[in-house]
Amino acid sequence: MFTKEKIKDLHYSVTGSIPAAELQAAADEILLEYGKKAKMPGFRTGKIPLSILRQKYNASAYGEAIDKIMNNDLNKYVADKKIRLAGAPHADLAGWEIGKDAEYSLEFDILPTLPTIDLEKFTVTKKTADLDEKEVETALENIRKSRSVAEKQDAKYKAANGDVAVIDFTGFVGDTAFEGGAAKKHHLILGSGAFIPGFEDQIIGHKIGDKFDVNVKFPTDYHAENLAGADARFAVEIHEIRKHILPELNDELAKQVGQESVDALKAHIRNILTEQYNDAAQREMRNELLDILADKVKLDLPETLVSQELEMAKNEFERSHANCHDEKCDHKWDEKQERKDAERRVKLGLILAEWGTQNKVEVSREDLQQAIWSEAARYPDPKQVFEFYNKNQNALAMLRGMLFERKALDAMLTHVKTKEKKVKAEELFQQASVR
Repeated sequence: MFTKEKIKDLHYSVTGSIPAAELQAAADEILLEYGKKAKMPGFRTGKIPLSILRQKYNASAYGEAIDKIMNNDLNKYVADKKIRLAGAPHADLAGWEIGKDAEYSLEFDILPTLPTIDLEKFTVTKKTADLDEKEVETALENIRKSRSVAEKQDAKYKAANGDVAVIDFTGFVGDTAFEGGAAKKHHLILGSGAFIPGFEDQIIGHKIGDKFDVNVKFPTDYHAENLAGADARFAVEIHEIRKHILPELNDELAKQVGQESVDALKAHIRNILTEQYNDAAQREMRNELLDILADKVKLDLPETLVSQELEMAKNEFERSHANCHDEKCDHKWDEKQERKDAERRVKLGLILAEWGTQNKVEVSREDLQQAIWSEAARYPDPKQVFEFYNKNQNALAMLRGMLFERKALDAMLTHVKTKEKKVKAEELFQQASVR
């Protein structure tokens, strides 16, 4: 049992003492458990004398015994005080020796008590936007493009933007061909931006069989230092030009994408776009509510959690900047600002976790499966995403935590006041993606 305690805000420092006899008895109990499975020459398993076990395993058993007794004392203390630990305690047994009373101290932070939050006093803005029919037309055009067929053109046809040009090319700086600057029968989509600026534009207007030079300048930030900023000439020959022929927009095309008619397809697209508008508006309301909670709710923060959050942010900063050569990497680590950001994240995390628990917010198995399916759909090989989460329980726990916070926020939004504001669609999506 603890003999002293010192409390300052959320930080606790307690001291305790374990009598030598109690500690030896606890260690002997652990040694006897060792002895049930331990193997030693000259003794049958389970028949090794306690005195022999002490000679070989006493230090290890004492360590386990101390941990067990300290944890029992701490658990009882936490239960009696009705407090919750914010992290693992730091233990100190400096100067202790086997055979003596164990004098130890524990230092730890506790989680704060969430104050009552009157959500009905808060107001968030719900941004709405009229559906632009041009977006429906763009979606229909994209469907046509996705089912287009690249047909070979005759010798009279001139290459145009969007065509596929099958070309040979060799690149020169001065009169010297440079490494990696040549290819045969390369399929280049004109206007795709796959090649350096100016290259594809100079293919447009040429015909099959044409041989000509393309003159360009490599960007100053080009990844190959020997070519960065250099003037270059490419000798080009066109072998084929393929034009994408789009299918007609009719009921047959609609059926290919799972709809009965063009009208049904348009209605389906409108529903999807409307859902995207609603999702964007919901994200914006979540962000606004987070700002309100961070500003209005007063909450002491455990230094343990803030330090951990700050350390993770610093590790991520160093990792992302380790091999970065972009101008964006000129950003320097700002300890003061980063600590402020870490405090905000910890504060909001505690608020959402506590409020969500109090209000019985839960993440179901279906919620997790839907989130994993949504993420997997963005990858060429969805199976890899499923395998990743099956093998990585920490990643699964992080995903569950993110879903819990989102559901808690959405539950909170049902209690706040809302005011509608009509905006343009571009503004809605731009704002929703900023944070």
